[in-house]
Amino acid sequence: MKGGIFCRSTSIKVSITITALLCMTLSLLIWEKTPFIAFLIPPDQLDVLSPATQIETPVVAIVKDEQEQPPMYGTISGGGTTVKYSNHEKTYHVSAPPPIALSRESSLKQKEDVKNVTKLHKVEKGLLIMFVGCNYAKGKWVPDNKWPLYSGSGCKQWLSSMWACRLMQREDFSFEKYRWQPQGCETPKFEASEFLERMQDKTIAMIGDSLGRQQFQSLLCMASGGKASPEVQNVGWEYGLVKARGALRPDGWAYRFPKTNTTILFYWSASLCELEPLNRSDPATSYAMHLDRPATFLKRYLPRFHVVVLNTGHHWNRGKFHANRWEMYVGGKPNIDKKLQEISNARNFTVHSIVKWLDSQLPKYPLLKAFFRSISPRHFVNGDWNTGGSCDNTIPLSSGSEVLQDGSKDHAAESAVKGTKVKLLDITALSELRNEGHISKYSIRAPTGMSDCLHWCLPGIPDTWNEILCAQV
Repeated sequence: MKGGIFCRSTSIKVSITITALLCMTLSLLIWEKTPFIAFLIPPDQLDVLSPATQIETPVVAIVKDEQEQPPMYGTISGGGTTVKYSNHEKTYHVSAPPPIALSRESSLKQKEDVKNVTKLHKVEKGLLIMFVGCNYAKGKWVPDNKWPLYSGSGCKQWLSSMWACRLMQREDFSFEKYRWQPQGCETPKFEASEFLERMQDKTIAMIGDSLGRQQFQSLLCMASGGKASPEVQNVGWEYGLVKARGALRPDGWAYRFPKTNTTILFYWSASLCELEPLNRSDPATSYAMHLDRPATFLKRYLPRFHVVVLNTGHHWNRGKFHANRWEMYVGGKPNIDKKLQEISNARNFTVHSIVKWLDSQLPKYPLLKAFFRSISPRHFVNGDWNTGGSCDNTIPLSSGSEVLQDGSKDHAAESAVKGTKVKLLDITALSELRNEGHISKYSIRAPTGMSDCLHWCLPGIPDTWNEILCAQV
């Protein structure tokens, strides 16, 4: 009797031991086949990237392949990963995965659960890489027959005729057939339907000067595929963007794509400063230009934005100050600082002030992505816009095709965003290589003999700005 009990007890212990060994073996197999982070994440969440996620450093996870390979180890180098084997070395340049939106049904809790999860990209057997970082400002222009992203003659609903070079007398459009290739990573190809899906129930606001308006019109053409979209709603009235009596145009525009409830808007604020009339009863009054205060529109509607892109630059000159009747104010009083009386210093001071204010607001709106776009370059030669300057070159990339520098050419913007959560949308150096992409002498509005070497043909360079923007949203 006792022997039978002893045997049963021994067999139970053996069964438990065997079961434990089997579990351990299975766990080790799963560990070898799956990186630790993927082992912990539910399968239905592996492909989800939170819009708020930003991983600066690539992470390499090595997994055992079906066949034995020589020992290897990974090191991070620039935009790619160098994987060294025992007897040779091979370099992989890994593309940054495009941001993937959460599903429509995802709750706020789900968004928090996957906050720090990025899509796993398999480079080669035995190697899995998680990678998001990319310096989009460094790279080169490459020919691409799939460009442009929309028709310059077909996008009439959004594109102003003064920027639609296909409607002018220009005959050479080779400038449209180039895309920007960042060094060491890929800019995800823009797909209108995917973009709108990612931006479901969100608002993109572009605030700045006429170059900001060009970027706004470019994005509308890209989002609609350059085709007429009668279902798109004009919702400018929601933001006070209506044409005032006697005005040539409203202060901005806002359009909504109803299927995804995506709103894209532009507000005209050439200086980004708060402008306050000194005498409200006088139509010809001057304006207090508060260098240390953001535009009232930005302060009022920031809570409604999910992406905001600011720019300023080309109105910071004596001619514009005089024409607009701007008078510099700091701390609510007329400026008496002689250094700020120099317009370049005033612009730098303002950029820093606005970025600092915007950064202070971001903790209140954790889902808000804020960008400051660097200045768009001018290409006047032998004079300026009103002194015979021109930009007659039509040969793409005649001054070079590659940007090798790490820092921005817009030093004021770069230094302003440093140490903040406001990102720099750095387009200066890559746009500087495209002097053949301006309106040039083909403008339908400028007097004969006057060239526009400031604004760009659309389709054109601002499309690349938006492609880089969308890759980071």
